[in-house]
Amino acid sequence: MGGNKKKKPITDTTLLLTITIVVFFLMYIGAMVFQGGGFLKAQTFFNILNTNAALIITACGLSLVMITGSIDISVGGVVALVSMCCAVYLDYLGGNVFVSILIALGIGLAFGLVQGFLVAYLDIQPFIVTLAGMFFARGMTTIVHTNPFNVQNKAFVALKDTRVVVPGMGSINRIGKYVDAYVEIGVIVALLVVVLMFVMLRWTKLGRSFYAVGGNKQSALMLGINVKRTRFLAQLFSGVLAGLAGYVYFLHVGSGAPSHASGMEMNAIASSIIGGTLLTGGVGNIIGTLFGVLSLSTIQNIVASAGLDQAWWTGITIAAMLCLFLVVQSIVMARKKKAA
Repeated sequence: MGGNKKKKPITDTTLLLTITIVVFFLMYIGAMVFQGGGFLKAQTFFNILNTNAALIITACGLSLVMITGSIDISVGGVVALVSMCCAVYLDYLGGNVFVSILIALGIGLAFGLVQGFLVAYLDIQPFIVTLAGMFFARGMTTIVHTNPFNVQNKAFVALKDTRVVVPGMGSINRIGKYVDAYVEIGVIVALLVVVLMFVMLRWTKLGRSFYAVGGNKQSALMLGINVKRTRFLAQLFSGVLAGLAGYVYFLHVGSGAPSHASGMEMNAIASSIIGGTLLTGGVGNIIGTLFGVLSLSTIQNIVASAGLDQAWWTGITIAAMLCLFLVVQSIVMARKKKAA
């Protein structure tokens, strides 16, 4: 009797996640085999995490918003504004590190509240709302301080320079000395965000509501889901995560500058799409988003290692990769419609 049980069909989310993970491992293993060098060292992989910890957090917020069928392109501006505000507070006002973290979260919360209200309750197009938010954040960053500068606050510098050693993953450097592999504190924060977001989306009622609203708003209403509140919460979470990402970014660069996090919103959207999140909503996975960020950064490193480190080559490669995953998504959705 047990042999007659039908296998559950693989879901779109699982299929897209599997494709993303396979592509990442194929790229990274290919880089190790054909380019060798730094790709053979564990620290190279950890440096990808160190450099992109803020992007991982931002992309998680973007994925959540995109799952509901919305968008948020203000996140890069919020990251830059948080970085500049915290830098000015710590250096020019002699501020406290703990208070600077609260400032970062407060800025993200403010953007999330305002944009969430405009999108969810006034039903204004999210692209227009968050475009205005992006311009406002970038403008405010320049108003807070015009010139870039490094933060000298001792407590902050000590926190910035803190390293978490990864045991057994070190390597021998050029002078024959063993060097421990490490990650920055921001990586720990980013991975915690990924885990918490994954748990929320997979096993909570609110998480299921996000998918339901993105899949079909009318059906979600019929199921008793408060669509406006769900959309509002998605934008709110995105804002708060952008604020948190801003501080993680600040911890990595240790400075304030109007040009910080330039293009981060586009990289976050690209990472979400590569990770299997559909722009139309209803499909997405936070683990996929993590691998989307890793894939994006890996292809950039491969291009740079090949000697094509000019900005346009990186842009062309990312565009090609993004198009590839959009085609894959289209094929998956066509398969779903055919099955239906």
